[in-house]
Amino acid sequence: MSLNTRVAELTEKHRTLERKIAEERSRPAADITRINKWKHEKLKLKDEIERLASPTKH
Repeated sequence: MSLNTRVAELTEKHRTLERKIAEERSRPAADITRINKWKHEKLKLKDEIERLASPTKH
């Protein structure tokens, strides 16, 4: 898998999590535990994207 393909895949996962978080927050009885889990996953994806996008950090 090419680097660009991997970054694109991670970026899409990041966007998906953002949508899930927004959807859950809009619910009257939002599941804060689920939101926090997704936020943590989203942060890990962001870190991985940044690491891959910056060749000096490999």
